[in-house]
Amino acid sequence: MYIKVQPKQLVRHFEIDAHIFEPQGISMLDAEASFITNDLLGSALTKSFSGKKGHVSFKPSLDQQRSCPTCTDSLLNGDFTIVYDVNRESPGNVQVVNGYFVHFFAPQGLPVVPKNIVFVIDISGSMAGRKIHQTRDALLKILDDMKEDDYLNFILFSTHVTTWKDSLVQATPANLEEARMFVKNIRDEGMTNINDGLLRGVHMLKDARERHLVPERSTSILIMLTDGDANTGESRPQKIQENVRNAIGGKFPLYNLGFGNNLNYNFLETMALENNGLARRIYEDSDANLQLQGFYEEVANPLLTNVEVEYPENAILDLTKNNYPHFYDGSEIVVAGRLVDSDMNNFKADVKGHGALNDLTFTEEVDMKEMDAALKEQGYIFGNYIERLWAYLTIEQLLERRKNAFGEEKENLTAQALELSLKYHFVTPLTSMVVTKPEDNEDQTSIADKPGEATSVTPSMAYLTQQPSFPNPYYYVDGDPHFIIHVPGKNDTICFNIDEKPGTVLRLIQDPVTGITVTGQIIGDKGSGPSSGTGKTYFGKLGITNAWMDFRIEVTTEKIILGNGEALSTFRWLDTVTVTQTGLSVTINRKKNMVVSFGDGVKFVIVLHQVWKKHPVHQDFLGFYVVDSHRMSAQTHGLLGQFFRPFDFEVFDIRPGSDPTKPDATMVVKSHQLTVTRGSQKDYRKDTSVGTKVLCWFVHNNGEGLIDGVHTDYIVPSLF
Repeated sequence: MYIKVQPKQLVRHFEIDAHIFEPQGISMLDAEASFITNDLLGSALTKSFSGKKGHVSFKPSLDQQRSCPTCTDSLLNGDFTIVYDVNRESPGNVQVVNGYFVHFFAPQGLPVVPKNIVFVIDISGSMAGRKIHQTRDALLKILDDMKEDDYLNFILFSTHVTTWKDSLVQATPANLEEARMFVKNIRDEGMTNINDGLLRGVHMLKDARERHLVPERSTSILIMLTDGDANTGESRPQKIQENVRNAIGGKFPLYNLGFGNNLNYNFLETMALENNGLARRIYEDSDANLQLQGFYEEVANPLLTNVEVEYPENAILDLTKNNYPHFYDGSEIVVAGRLVDSDMNNFKADVKGHGALNDLTFTEEVDMKEMDAALKEQGYIFGNYIERLWAYLTIEQLLERRKNAFGEEKENLTAQALELSLKYHFVTPLTSMVVTKPEDNEDQTSIADKPGEATSVTPSMAYLTQQPSFPNPYYYVDGDPHFIIHVPGKNDTICFNIDEKPGTVLRLIQDPVTGITVTGQIIGDKGSGPSSGTGKTYFGKLGITNAWMDFRIEVTTEKIILGNGEALSTFRWLDTVTVTQTGLSVTINRKKNMVVSFGDGVKFVIVLHQVWKKHPVHQDFLGFYVVDSHRMSAQTHGLLGQFFRPFDFEVFDIRPGSDPTKPDATMVVKSHQLTVTRGSQKDYRKDTSVGTKVLCWFVHNNGEGLIDGVHTDYIVPSLF
């Protein structure tokens, strides 16, 4: 068990207290962390185990947490790790409760099965720049991790298909060095011919097996990386799927990696699932090469192939998936089911698979009476946990099969998954959300039928009409764009504009402690572009990320895209829906606004401003409001974020200005003396069409003297 420890401050009462119960008995228990010193090891950390029970306690005093005797910052920073082993030699673990069983299987110490791997890489023109560079970096690192028993080849596809070698070659030092030179010279060109690239890879793997060019006890793997849709050769997704499925014929898995967001991810995922593999989205970030390398590490060490998990005949009902083409080091097989006779005395499970050297069978036998007695000692932990785990796995596998089903089969799978979801109260794509369109009289739509969606959401059966409440203080940017800062100690407001060209992206908030970042991209009136120096400007796109939650939101005037790890969910401003997960809530109020909350203490509201579609000048834009920021750290910065910390200002010498209705004054703020003008802006939180008038002191010249540095310091290259 890994516990992230990073309090960022001294904690008066800090304690990690873990109680472990293992029915088969504990043989070893340890706890460690990189930040634990000898002093902490002796007095703050205690660990013990006996029989079926173990206990770990980590309770450092305030002084023990200090990074030095007089420091006020904490040395607690890293993973606190608890490891234990059980009194058994079998790599399996079976638990049976109330007629349901779950079987965990994770062998260790087995020799790695040699792999025959073909990388099918998209080098089309859309891969130009950072994508192709990061792909080269990842492939070079992967080559460093290749084992000499492995066989490999590279296939590059654009308009045409080229190969490194005519057939698979062994990963000898000489061949790996030649492969590195090949990878370093990969260049982008042409269009995207996915069909021919994949079929060439399939043929190469099958040919190597048929001609006995690779070891008999080896496993074949096909990995494809692309950043777009097929646009030359065979470009119909369903036809490509059919061609690849027929060519592979279930002989080996296909893993599809989708680079970036501008691709048909559903197509890649469906094709991978049809061929015993999976798909992953690689985000176009600075660490994309590490994402690619990380995926390879997951499949780099196959320990078993053709794994079958067998149970006594006629003794099991409703079994979840029990056959796996590959078992990789670091993964785990979990099978669950129901017993025909819950009063049986013994339960036996066999796991069979092909290893690197021979065929293996692992047998697990459970004395049911002995297990019942052990579980009663700690029954409150289990309850109906085993039954719920069986239901969870069953629903998950039904939904996965549903992705590749059509017609009556899809309806049956949907009905089964829905019935279990409702019975066990699971939040699933079938039960979690209904999008209501009260003005359009359209049918209600399940998120399960929306492309590329995999975010858990809460039920939203009725149209939301009540606006959320907004505690003070507040900060927002809206209109041209006008930045409005409410200063609670003064019960007054300061405002300023940022004048930049369309296309410019500004950093609004950045907090390294909470991991929250907010950016906004400027748009102009219709017909204006980056070279335009006239006309009004607005925010047309906003980006919100939480680095610690691996979550991002992209908001435009047309749609909202939620990214949770590799899963993407797309909503329209016509939707009314609430999306939730631990520590996060996103509510879209149809055609009005959306509310984003990170836990209790960080809340943003994004307001949609819509204009007449045929307006000759203006276009839709967004307003961004911070209505609760008290949980954000003192290190928060950005054009808005820097004002979350308390600051003071004085206004005096109020005098007539150039506009008789807007007096000028002198303001002293942050050791600067500025000339400011009394004006007003609009607050659109409660009324998106008319707004509420807000009086403020306007700071000229892009907030110069009020903001830290100059406004160009806040320009960033892209939304994320």
